[in-house]
Amino acid sequence: MINVLATELLKARRSRVPWVTALAFTVVALVGGLFMFILQDQERARSIGLIGTKASLAGGAADWPTYLSFLAQSTAVGGMIVFGLVEIWTFGREFSQYTVKDLLALPTPRVTIVAAKFTVVAAWCLLLTAQLLVLGLLIGTVLRLPGWSTVQVFSGLLQVGAVALLTVLLTTPVAFAACVGRGYLPGVGVMIAAVFCAQIVAALGYGQYFPWSVPALFSGLAGPDQPSPGTLGVVLVVLVGAAGAAGTALWWRQADHDR
Repeated sequence: MINVLATELLKARRSRVPWVTALAFTVVALVGGLFMFILQDQERARSIGLIGTKASLAGGAADWPTYLSFLAQSTAVGGMIVFGLVEIWTFGREFSQYTVKDLLALPTPRVTIVAAKFTVVAAWCLLLTAQLLVLGLLIGTVLRLPGWSTVQVFSGLLQVGAVALLTVLLTTPVAFAACVGRGYLPGVGVMIAAVFCAQIVAALGYGQYFPWSVPALFSGLAGPDQPSPGTLGVVLVVLVGAAGAAGTALWWRQADHDR
C-alpha cells in the first residue's frame, strides 16, 4: 500500500492538475472577498468601477457569518465539480493514457491500487478545503469583517469542512463511471448530470432524499425554506460514497480488461 500511495502521489506531483484545482479554490476565496468588499460600501465600489453606476448588490451583510456561508455554498457546488475532476483525472487517466495494463501487470492487488487512488483523492480534496479555509480567514482579516466570534467562526469553518467531506463522498460514483467508461468523458457526464439533477430535486423540495442535493442543503444554498437534510441525508451520502468506492474496486477486480 505504501508503494502504491507513493506512486499515486508522484503522478499528482508531476501533473499540473493540482495547481489548477488550487487556483480554482483560490478564485473562490477571492470572489467571496470581493463580494464582501463591495457590500462594505457599494458607493465606494461604484467609484472605483467594481459595479455599474446603477447596479446594486444584495447578498446580506459584509460580516464573518455571511462570508463563511458563501464559502460553504461555493464548496457545495464548486466542490462537486473540482473534486469530481480530481476523481476523473486520477482514475480516467489510466485508460486515456493506456497505462492501466501497466498497473494490472504489477504484483499488487487491484483493490490496493483502487484504495490508494481514493486515499490520494480524499487527501487532495481535503487539502484544497484547508487552503480555502486559510485563505478565507486571511481575506476576512484583511477586510476587517465585523461579527467575529470564536464560536461562530469555528462553527462556520466546521460547516465548510463538513460540506467538503460530504461532497468528496459523492464523487466516488464519478470514479466508477470513469473506470467503466474507460476514460474521462463518462465521468464528466455523470458529474454534470449529478450537479444538474441536484439543483432540480432541491428546487422541488425533495433534496433531503437525493444525496447530491444534501451538501447544498447543509450549506444553506437552497434557502431557509428548504428542509434540513438531517440524519437521513447524511446516511444516504455515506451509502453512495461507499457504493461508489466498492463498485470501483469490484470492477477493477472482476472486469475483463481487454484493452
